[in-house]
Amino acid sequence: MTNHVELRSDTFTKPTPEMLQAMFKARVGDDVFGEDESINMLEAYTAEMFGMEAAVFCPSGTMTNQIAINVHTQPGEEVICEQGAHVYFYEAGGIARLSGCQARTVVGTRGQIFPEQIAPLINPEDVHRPRTSLVCLENTCNRGGGSTYAMDNMRAIRSLCDERNLKLHLDGARIFNAMVANHENPKDYGNIFHSISICLSKGLGAPVGSILLGSKAFIHEARRARKAFGGGMRQAGFLAAAGLYALQNHVERLEEDHVKARKLADVLENISWVKAVMPVETNIVIFEVTENHPSSHWAEVLRKAGINVSCPSANSIRMVTHLDITDNDIDRTIAAIAAL
Repeated sequence: MTNHVELRSDTFTKPTPEMLQAMFKARVGDDVFGEDESINMLEAYTAEMFGMEAAVFCPSGTMTNQIAINVHTQPGEEVICEQGAHVYFYEAGGIARLSGCQARTVVGTRGQIFPEQIAPLINPEDVHRPRTSLVCLENTCNRGGGSTYAMDNMRAIRSLCDERNLKLHLDGARIFNAMVANHENPKDYGNIFHSISICLSKGLGAPVGSILLGSKAFIHEARRARKAFGGGMRQAGFLAAAGLYALQNHVERLEEDHVKARKLADVLENISWVKAVMPVETNIVIFEVTENHPSSHWAEVLRKAGINVSCPSANSIRMVTHLDITDNDIDRTIAAIAAL
C-alpha cells in the first residue's frame, strides 16, 4: 500500500521534515497542570488569530466538538444540525452518549443550513418539549463535497441564535480550506461563533490535534470536560509544536490542494461510469457513479490500480487532496480513471 496514491482522506498526511524538526525542538511540560510551553504557545497563537479569548488543545476534532456541545448544553436539551453533519453522522452518538442531548436534524443544501430552516425547529418554552439550546454548523461541509458557507448566511444564523437565546458552534475541521478558498479573515469567524473547533491534522499536515476556541469562561469549563472525556495530556507539546508549525507555514498552500481537486473533477465530468460530480470548492471531490456497479466496485478497481478512495455511500466515491498528494499523483490518478 505504500506506493498507492492516498486519496481516502487528508488525515493521511505525514509530517514534513521541517515539521519534524519543530517537534524535536518543542519545549514541553505537563499540560494538565498548564505547564507545557508549546501547548500554551499554540493556544495563545490560535486564540489571537481568531480574535477569541482562549483556546484548549485536544487530541481530536471529535473531542473538541463534543466538548463544545457538552459545555453549551444540559442533559435533555436539543441540538440543531444538518443531517450529514460530522457532529451527528460521524461521532459515535456522542451528543446523546456524552451530553445526554438529542439532535434535531435539517435536510440541508450540500451540508449547509439556513435561518429559515432553523427557526421553525426551535422549540417553544413548553414542559413537554426539549429545550433547544445549540446550533452546530460545519465549514467546510464534509458530506457536501467540501462546500463552504457564505459569511452572510453564518451572520444571519448568529442573529437568529441571539434572538432565541441559543449558542452557535462551528465544526471547523477544514475551516482553513474555506478561508483560503473565499479569502476570509479568521477574526470574522471569531466574531460570529460562540465556539470554534479547528483541526490541525487534515490539510494542514500535523499528525495529531485539534483546538477549541471560545471565551475564557467557556474554555475553563471545556478543560473540565476534556479531563472527564480522557483528553488531558501530559507532554503533548511535541504534537502542539507540529500544529503551530502547520498554522505558520501550511495555510496558504491549501490552495494547491484545491487546484488539484478541481483538476480531478474536470476529468471525472467526462467519464462514462460517472453520473454526476459535486461542485468542487476546496479539497474534496465527491462524485456519483452510474447504476451499473456500486461505488465499492469502482473503489476496488481503483485500489488495484494503485489509487485509494473512499465510499461515502453505495453510489458515491470521495477523493481528498492534501499535503502529500503531488502533481504526479494527480496525473497517475487521472490515467487510472481514464483507463477504466
